[in-house]
Amino acid sequence: MENQNYAHRHVDHGLQGFVLGTLLGGLAGAVTMLLLAPQSGRRTRAKLQRAGIDLREQTGRGLEEAVEQTTNKAEQLTTTVREQAEKIQLRGQALIAAQQERWTPVVKAVQGNGA
Repeated sequence: MENQNYAHRHVDHGLQGFVLGTLLGGLAGAVTMLLLAPQSGRRTRAKLQRAGIDLREQTGRGLEEAVEQTTNKAEQLTTTVREQAEKIQLRGQALIAAQQERWTPVVKAVQGNGA
């Protein structure tokens, strides 16, 4: 179970790193473009505006993917937990049945002698 938790945390950190990397990469690209632009301020502003729109769209897509992946992982985890709970419940019921079968004759014998 601990390995599963580690795997889920590892996937979550990878996803966060991807989104953060996308944002920082877009920002670095925009700043570099601004500093190295050989054209007028109007053109530079227009390019920055387009770059900002593109970055916003990429970030939106990245966040949508992150939400979808997180939702899928949560559903998988819920299913796994539910399956494990059912297995534990069945094992517990089997143990109770075995103990009842084992101790019922003893209880009956004690009740018969005490009556």
